Amino acid sequence: MSQVEKKLQEKGLTLPGVAKPVAAYVPGVKDGKYIYTSGQVPIKEGKLAYEGHVGGECSPEDGYEAAKVCALNCLAIVKDLAGDLDNVEQIIKVVGFVSSAPGFNGQPKVVNGASELLGEIFGAKGAHARSAVGVSELPLNVPCEVEMIVKIK
Repeated sequence: MSQVEKKLQEKGLTLPGVAKPVAAYVPGVKDGKYIYTSGQVPIKEGKLAYEGHVGGECSPEDGYEAAKVCALNCLAIVKDLAGDLDNVEQIIKVVGFVSSAPGFNGQPKVVNGASELLGEIFGAKGAHARSAVGVSELPLNVPCEVEMIVKIK
């Protein structure tokens, strides 16, 4: 077990398997030292863990937790393509899309679910550039979607 996975285990989290794509794309692409993940939604154990618009049917706190699940799904892809999460040199960029109810403008706090988790488990290697974007709808009525660019050793 990698050091990163041990940190996840200490937090009571486990790395899932790579989620099957729900459309015509691949989960991630490795190009040299970089891995680009497709957007991941909060699927846990094969089922949607969270649904709805944040600030509406989904609370900001649940949106934060959903972003953590999305980040774990991204990391599953990174592990699959890099062989081991200890091969991560740097999380370069995180993009988070938040399905937002009218008037909701707390997208950065929702995407912090992913960002803070990455910082906790990777330390300085988890510091990244980021976008947190509010959108009117996301696939499968999920509250958020997260994608990453990761540099590996």
